[in-house]
Amino acid sequence: MPISLGPFAGRGITELARDLRAGRTTSAELTELALDAIARLDQQLNAFVTVDADGARAAARRADGELAEGADRGHLHGVPVGVKDLIMVAGLPVTMGSRHFAGHVAETDAECVTRLRRAGAVIVGTTTTHEFAYGPTGDRSATGPSRNPHDPARMSGGSSGGSAAAVAAGLVPLALGTDTGGSVRIPAALCGVAGFKPAYGAIPADGVFPLSRTLDHVGVLAGDERDCLLAYRLLAATAPAEGGHPESGADHGTPAGPPGDAGAARVAWLDPTGLFACDARVVSAVRAAAGPLEEVRLPAGIAGELRETYSAVQSAETAAVHAGRLAEAPELFDPEVLERLRVAFEMPGWRYVRAMDERSRLAEIVGALFDRHDVLALPTVPLTAPPLDRRETRLGGETVAVRAALLALTSPWNVLGLPALTVPAGTVDGLPVGLQLVCPPGREHLLFAAAARRPAPHRAAAPGRDVQP
Repeated sequence: MPISLGPFAGRGITELARDLRAGRTTSAELTELALDAIARLDQQLNAFVTVDADGARAAARRADGELAEGADRGHLHGVPVGVKDLIMVAGLPVTMGSRHFAGHVAETDAECVTRLRRAGAVIVGTTTTHEFAYGPTGDRSATGPSRNPHDPARMSGGSSGGSAAAVAAGLVPLALGTDTGGSVRIPAALCGVAGFKPAYGAIPADGVFPLSRTLDHVGVLAGDERDCLLAYRLLAATAPAEGGHPESGADHGTPAGPPGDAGAARVAWLDPTGLFACDARVVSAVRAAAGPLEEVRLPAGIAGELRETYSAVQSAETAAVHAGRLAEAPELFDPEVLERLRVAFEMPGWRYVRAMDERSRLAEIVGALFDRHDVLALPTVPLTAPPLDRRETRLGGETVAVRAALLALTSPWNVLGLPALTVPAGTVDGLPVGLQLVCPPGREHLLFAAAARRPAPHRAAAPGRDVQP
């Protein structure tokens, strides 16, 4: 059964910003709403690892004081936010979801957290991650699995599962995540919210515990694409602008009107079955949300090459990160994560070097699809949220690994470093499905425009509310 919803379900950041500036609420009130919702609901979800009530209240008081004095930092000023538990927040415990870091406290803020604070956001706590972000299921963490608000017996997805669950349940309106093979988009899709992975390096990863240094991306999760765009522009800016009023059209890194010209975006449907076996009901629901589009396919054999390249790069780079821990204290890893690490250590160095070279060739081949189209549309994941601890499932008449299925439609865009957005696309059997939109760097405005034009019936569903027509 779905859980009860918190106060931010269906309330966008722009609405909150207007209420703050109109005097209908205060940052202190919004922060208390978030803290109360976490206290009431998070026992069912396990979305949060650490709640910083004192720090959040102090930040809210500062935000209210600044607004009272006319100092306006933009849309995020005074808004409660969650941060994934492998992004450093000075003074807070950061566990990476692992017993290896029990009791560890971050000394400094990650650069993306610094930018959140500069924008006036109120950090209420850190959210559950799959151990070391090494898994798309979200159910392997020293602090326990994060759970899906639509059905707590099912996966939130991972590795940013706590961030997705927190936003979907209305505990906070915005959360940060990381995405190495789909770790923002997978949980966003399974939980029924929006998630954006920008181009590689667009949001700095300084102060973020690494999984795979050339695949890692910092991303954002929110109720819809507009809030993702708003947060992304603030986090990607070298120095977020200060001053001005959120309703004035002043540049806070967010558009005053719709995010781009939807009619100008040339969108094509990328056949997902060319990448992996899919649940036909998921494909049908997502394609309906995307609307009538010309269909394109990846060249024969490219899907397999993308998977192999992703595996080689991630395995080698992850092994380098954890070599010391694996040698000195392997017993502190979750058994499943430990098994995956041992397999990763078998990746030969020559294969990693060759995979790095292959990325350029694959980028050129896939990039040809964007000669005639600005945006590719496809499902975010080929199935609905599996039950917790499920490791195999049936798709397309065959038995497949859940982990492989969850990553299949998202990981190619990490290999290629392309911006990718997931937005709600209705439900199947009461569980959310996501529409994924992918574009080359520099066309992000068209990607968000394409998301904005999808019909209302395919937008976000509250847990337990089926909106598929």
